[in-house]
Amino acid sequence: MDRAPFHNDIAEGPGDAVAFWALAPDGVRVRVAVWGAARARATVLLFPGRTEYVEKYGRAAGELAARGFATVAVDWRGQGLADRLHDDPVLGHVDRFDTYQRDVAAMLDVAQALDLPRPFHLLAHSMGGCIGLRALHEGLDVASAVFTAPMWGIRFSPLMRRAAWALSAASRPLGLDRRVTPTKGGRTYVLACHFDDNELTGDPEMFGYMRRQLAARPELAVGGPSLGWLHEALRETRLLARMPPPPVPTLTYLGSDERIVCPNAIRMLKGAWPAGTLREIEGARHEVMMEDAPTRTRVFDEAAAHFTRHAAPRPPMRILDRIGQL
Repeated sequence: MDRAPFHNDIAEGPGDAVAFWALAPDGVRVRVAVWGAARARATVLLFPGRTEYVEKYGRAAGELAARGFATVAVDWRGQGLADRLHDDPVLGHVDRFDTYQRDVAAMLDVAQALDLPRPFHLLAHSMGGCIGLRALHEGLDVASAVFTAPMWGIRFSPLMRRAAWALSAASRPLGLDRRVTPTKGGRTYVLACHFDDNELTGDPEMFGYMRRQLAARPELAVGGPSLGWLHEALRETRLLARMPPPPVPTLTYLGSDERIVCPNAIRMLKGAWPAGTLREIEGARHEVMMEDAPTRTRVFDEAAAHFTRHAAPRPPMRILDRIGQL
C-alpha cells in the first residue's frame, strides 16, 4: 500500500497516525487513516459524514485510543483527498449511493492488510450512518455499531420534501444532476457560517477546531450537494427505512437540537430495532462527538462500554461478494 498525506498538525490526534491510498473496486482512489493500532484490543471503523475528511476525527481517535481501540477512517469518494467526481472539486456529488460500499471495501482492505486487532466495531456519523446501515445489511463484519445523528432521513418540512423529490428526480433526465442543490452554496458550511448560527455544535472551541482545519487545508473542503446526490440520498434512505433492521447490537445518539437529519426517521427505525438503543442528548446539535467536554466524555465512555459488551465478531462478511453486483 502506498502512503498518503496526513495532516496531524490539524488533526490533533494520536501521534502514530498514518494514512494510505486505497483503490475501490471501480478504480476510485480513497484515503484511509489509521490511529492507535499498536496497543489496541479492538478496532473501530469510523464512517464520516458528508463533506468530512479523516483529519476531522483526530481528537475522536484520541478518545478511542485512550479507551483501548484503534481507529480506521476513510475519505469517501468526492471528499477530503479522495478522488473528486466532478470538474468542480467542491461540489458534493455521487452518481449512485451504493457506490460508497466500494469505498467501504477499500477501507476493509487496508484494515485487513494491516492485520488490525479484532473484533471490528462500527462508529458512523450522519451520511456515514446511512452508508453504515447499508453496509450492515450487506454483512459488514462488525460485532456492534454506534451511530451519531445517522442520516436515515433528511430533515425537511413536508412542502420542501415534496419539492426536493420532484426537483432532484427531474435533474438527471434534464442533465442537471450535477448542479448544486438550490439554497446550498459552493462554499463549505463550516467556513460559510458563524458560530452563533451553526447547526453542528454548541461548543465554540470544537467549532473553532473545525474552522482552523479547513482554513489551514482548504483542499479538504466540500461545498453543497448536487441534485443528483440529493436524489440518491432520498432514494437510499427510503429503501433502508423499508428494510427490517439488521441483527447487530447498536447504540444511537440524537441531539435534541438536531436540524440536519430527520429525528423522526431515527426514532422510527430504532423503535423497530430489537438490538438497538436510542439515547437523546438534551441541548446537543448534530455533532455529539464535538459537543462540550462532558457530552464528549459521556458519548465516548458509553460507546466504548457498548463495544466492550459486544466483543464477539459476527459471521464472515459478505460485502466483498456484493461489490461485483454494484
